[in-house]
Amino acid sequence: MKAGKIFGLMLILSAFAVGWIVGKNKTSAAAPVISYRIAGEDYEGGFDAGDGTFTLSGYSKSVAGPPMTDVVVVVNDGESIQAAVQNAEPGTTIRVMPGTYKETVYIDKDGIRLIGVIKESNRAVLDGEGKLNDAILYSGNNIVVENFTIMRYKGNGIMSQAGNNWEIRNNIIIDTGVYGIFPQLGKNGVVEHNVVSGIEDAAIYVGMSDNIHVAHNDVFDSVAGIEIENSRHAIVEANRVYNNTGGILAFITPGLPIKTTYDVIIRDNFIIANNHPNFAAPGSTVAGVPAGTGILIMAADDVVIEGNIIRDNKNIGILITDHANASNITVDPESDPNSDGVKILNNTMINNGANPIPEITAFMLSELKIGNPDIASIGPSLDSCIINRHRYVTAGINGFSECNFTNTRSIGNYLLPPVPPREIKSEDRGKIAYLGVCAGCHAYTGRLIGPPVQIIQALYMDDPEGIADYIAAPTKRRDDYPEMPPQDYLDEETRLAVAHYILEVKN
Repeated sequence: MKAGKIFGLMLILSAFAVGWIVGKNKTSAAAPVISYRIAGEDYEGGFDAGDGTFTLSGYSKSVAGPPMTDVVVVVNDGESIQAAVQNAEPGTTIRVMPGTYKETVYIDKDGIRLIGVIKESNRAVLDGEGKLNDAILYSGNNIVVENFTIMRYKGNGIMSQAGNNWEIRNNIIIDTGVYGIFPQLGKNGVVEHNVVSGIEDAAIYVGMSDNIHVAHNDVFDSVAGIEIENSRHAIVEANRVYNNTGGILAFITPGLPIKTTYDVIIRDNFIIANNHPNFAAPGSTVAGVPAGTGILIMAADDVVIEGNIIRDNKNIGILITDHANASNITVDPESDPNSDGVKILNNTMINNGANPIPEITAFMLSELKIGNPDIASIGPSLDSCIINRHRYVTAGINGFSECNFTNTRSIGNYLLPPVPPREIKSEDRGKIAYLGVCAGCHAYTGRLIGPPVQIIQALYMDDPEGIADYIAAPTKRRDDYPEMPPQDYLDEETRLAVAHYILEVKN
């Protein structure tokens, strides 16, 4: 054992002893926090109130800031997490003891740290029983969600709506419907050390967000492993992504209010055998992803693909395309349809392309090439580059230059110190709710999970009350779209505001 690990272990034992002495028999004081270091990483250790249980509650990439108050609330098995959230003041740490909780937790205040306590390998389990739509939703700023097991929900495991400075880490998420982890319309967020599987759209989906770090996650048995969509300044690194339909995706989805994806680094990931049959909702964007695709870049700009191990993906290792050549895409005139500025650096690619889709085989033959394709670029791609191109079987990259750099080591991450909370003015309530809640499933034009906003406008025209009522208690009306989950956690005023905004929005 290395000296650093021995030292780290000694610090854990010391921390446990100190915490037991200091925290014993206390139920209302803040849990002690001890900083320590293991194998070069900075952590903080804490204890649930009263029983001396050790819990990891921090990481070197903390962006939510320290706890805003010293108030700690403990939720025991058989009690309600949502009741604790409703009664908590902003800035409260809520520690949830091991047990099974069958509820939806909605957080609409700032500074809530929702921490599952792990005791003798037992966790707090949120179980939707195949009936509830969402496990945890939050619209506050400076939110932490960690250490939960979440399973059997119909819509989403953990979803954020228009909040800044959030941390989602060390959760196990299984079979939660459309998305496993779904932060949307936020700035400065971390998704780390989660295990996510069995998701019918994206296991980890980052939408319309900035300054994001997605690292050390294990994602598998889903349609898309990790998806960066209409987002900027994101790093996806050191993840294990396997047996999905597509491994890691960087997209621009047309019709969303934010029109760009750029400055994305995909590095040092294991992207292995993503050959799972596609089981996405028919007509959705990811329903067009061919099984066996390691990395897919669609219309995203300035994407660096570096140092990944990409192997055994039967369709192709890396596919770069534009909107014109993509399935299930309606062109948005306000979105640049091309993938420009893609940089491919020193990836290890083994046994990809053993069974490519016919379109890729035909594309290779157009360049008189045969063999198993590692990389293909279809459509215009300006200012793109590659190094060591001789290592790979490629098509469509003749216009790629030789990159003038070999790595991105000088860029640790794009995270910021805690940024100001997103301010929501009363007159913007409908817009923010639309961007944070509705736009994940409804583009203005084109099909996502739900029908386009243009169709909703045509159906309801001058009836905002009808939309507001439907948001609270939807019914299935069309066989070609999945049933919309109820959004009745939104108050009546917010539902009416978003209904008015839906009828007014133009793009």
